[in-house]
Amino acid sequence: MWCLRPLSVLLLLSTVPTGSEVVHSMSDCSEFLLHKSPPNIPGILEDGNILDVKRYKPICQTYVDERRFVTLYDTENKIPVFSAYKYRGDGGSKPNVNWKIEPQLEDRQGDRNMTHETTGMIYTHQAQDKDYKNKEKLDRGHLFPHNHALNEIDKRSTNTLTNIVPQAEKFNKGSWNNMENCVKCVMDKYCKDNNGVPEGFVVTGQQPGNNKLNNKVNIPKMLWSAFCCYSGEKKKWLASAHWGDNVKSKDKYLQMKTLEELYDTLSSEGSRFDLFPSKCPPNKTVKEFYPNLDTTCPCQSKA
Repeated sequence: MWCLRPLSVLLLLSTVPTGSEVVHSMSDCSEFLLHKSPPNIPGILEDGNILDVKRYKPICQTYVDERRFVTLYDTENKIPVFSAYKYRGDGGSKPNVNWKIEPQLEDRQGDRNMTHETTGMIYTHQAQDKDYKNKEKLDRGHLFPHNHALNEIDKRSTNTLTNIVPQAEKFNKGSWNNMENCVKCVMDKYCKDNNGVPEGFVVTGQQPGNNKLNNKVNIPKMLWSAFCCYSGEKKKWLASAHWGDNVKSKDKYLQMKTLEELYDTLSSEGSRFDLFPSKCPPNKTVKEFYPNLDTTCPCQSKA
């Protein structure tokens, strides 16, 4: 498990987690999936089965002896396919960035590519912090963002490069950031069970592009995100989706879409893209609730 260490190993902690689990299937870390139901990602994860188990690795993202969220990681593109988490409210301050990697992704029979050098450890199946050094104005874009994490420890757990993709700076800090905060506002107000306990389920992922950062890390062509929850106040299930091209953009907002629209966009012939069980409304969004949100929420009725 990830844990605190003396200052003598601070450098190691800056890159290596101390206990995230690379598991065999999504069912091994299903507590972060609505009704423990895994997404259906055409060509990658279908009917709960990972189609290429050597390439795609499910990670139970664990920090300080507790599982925090789950990621399906692409060891060839060296970015996550998606991260899924349970929204339980937001608290604590944003931690200092302390990027981590996942040594277990290198622990394969017959694989001896991991070496130690004076510059540190070299990993062949995942991105390292140095791989994100660039002049292309690409950020380390979180899939599970800081501001959706319950407390400071949960926030620290998101600072792993297995939860990061190269994201256009203006997209990450602009419309995507506004979307994350808008969805947070909606979940804070409406995603509470009959006892008033916050609970929402979010899945955020990407579509790989044709370019690589530093000839190693795939730069996604688009990012997508969707959430679903039961609202004790409204006595019904709520859901919405967003996606956007991973490019420099002046757009302030992403359009809110239905789950069905996202599914139609990402489905392939013969395989249906699907994120949540049937209880989540496929053809409705939560846009109708925008006028009831705090005025500081970065949502717009025309978005």
